Amino acid sequence: MGDLLGVLVVDDEEDIREGCRRALARCSCEVEVAPNGQAGLSCWRKRRHEILFLDLKMPGMDGMAVLEAMGKEENPPLIIVITGFATVDSAILAMKAGAYDFIAKPFEPEQIRLVARRASDHVRIVQKAEALRRERERTLEDLGTEKSRVAAIVESLPHGVVVTNAYGMVVLMNSVFEKLFAGGREGEPQSHISTYIDDSEFCLWINSISTGLFMGDGKIPSYELRLSGEAFYLARGQHVLSGSGECLGSVVTLTDITSLKTFDEMKSEFVSKVSHELRSPLTTICHQLSLVEEKAGLLDEEHRGLLSRARGKAGALIDLIGDLLDLQRIEGGAVLDESSVVGLSDFLGNMVSFLSVRAQAQNLSLELDASDDLPGIQADPAALESIFGNLITNAIKYTGSGGHVKVTAKTPGAGVVRVSVEDDGFGMEPSDVSKIFDKFYRIKDDKRRFIVGTGLGLSIVRQLVEGMDGAIAVESSPGVGSTFTVTLPVGDTAAGETL
Repeated sequence: MGDLLGVLVVDDEEDIREGCRRALARCSCEVEVAPNGQAGLSCWRKRRHEILFLDLKMPGMDGMAVLEAMGKEENPPLIIVITGFATVDSAILAMKAGAYDFIAKPFEPEQIRLVARRASDHVRIVQKAEALRRERERTLEDLGTEKSRVAAIVESLPHGVVVTNAYGMVVLMNSVFEKLFAGGREGEPQSHISTYIDDSEFCLWINSISTGLFMGDGKIPSYELRLSGEAFYLARGQHVLSGSGECLGSVVTLTDITSLKTFDEMKSEFVSKVSHELRSPLTTICHQLSLVEEKAGLLDEEHRGLLSRARGKAGALIDLIGDLLDLQRIEGGAVLDESSVVGLSDFLGNMVSFLSVRAQAQNLSLELDASDDLPGIQADPAALESIFGNLITNAIKYTGSGGHVKVTAKTPGAGVVRVSVEDDGFGMEPSDVSKIFDKFYRIKDDKRRFIVGTGLGLSIVRQLVEGMDGAIAVESSPGVGSTFTVTLPVGDTAAGETL
């Protein structure tokens, strides 16, 4: 067929065949069509087209039968499956049978042209590689040396390592991965990742990395994989990029975290058991101290102070237990599940109104500056209450008598809302600001030593904010005050369009 690549379209729908012919005519290739599997197989054997677009569902000899027949041919074409039955299972099945790519009906002309260009590039690269192999036989020795170096590096890693191409086909694995997931055997060359790990969501995650889905924001989420029994693995992936920045596939490391999961479960069980065992007696002690304090008319001021401090310490222990249980639920992923649309204007208004009593008791002013048209955000109301309740309560606690606390809410740009809690209280040194979100960290000085707290509130706030894909920042100066700023996403309201 000369310099032009041959393309064969096999589909039982005439409109699809002709539509593909017209669309591919602009791709510098020679296009032929066939109405069924048998005719397509005969046509290919006569002309040996380099690329084959194949429908799965056809009367008579269907697409899977053609795939099977092509697998027995010498130098088969690159097969792109066209089907209206776009499921993960059918895609994986087609890939296992030898398909190179997958496109679902309905599709736009530009989509099929894009797939054809990618397939053409692949064919030409393979052809050039073969030509170079014949022309430069001596370079194979250098290539073998480089492969040996890469293999030595990969084999030295303590974790399972697997490399896939842009279609989820395994092109490289180390012995750790082979032992853990391949049962000590190697699959056929270019086996799909599903051959080794039977987890459809994991395969989709691999495919998303391999096709460059996360290249836009540069943030690739990890994946926690649970195999049969109690084995847990943490998978982390990266794109494999060409010199021009095109995504060629993925490299994934799998770390055994079974012992960490076991330890985490034991820790959670311990915290839960101890907390529940302590909460009840402490609550009883706190109530009894309150009763004694009410009936302590004959006691002098010093002894009343001792009772008050004892009750305060008991209350602080109860708060600590509550914070530990909240932290346990957050780290275990048991929060942020009850999501709903929250009107932020009313929410902050109610919270400020509720906490105004506490501010007035400390001779403070508490002010809210928020417009009535703030967007609603998709969030767990309990999580929002914990975030802003902690921040406003802290501002009140660490601001002296006669001070001022201001809550400001605004939308600095599309898709986000920003809430600031500002006070003119004690403030913090830069060294304290860098540690303020650490668990159990509390600033110890003469101004704060009588203020009761657990040191967990801001750690809980940060985890909740980050769990909502938000961010929290703090600015503070000693003697001037502090400003905590929370930025939360409003949510993506853009609707996708199916072609």
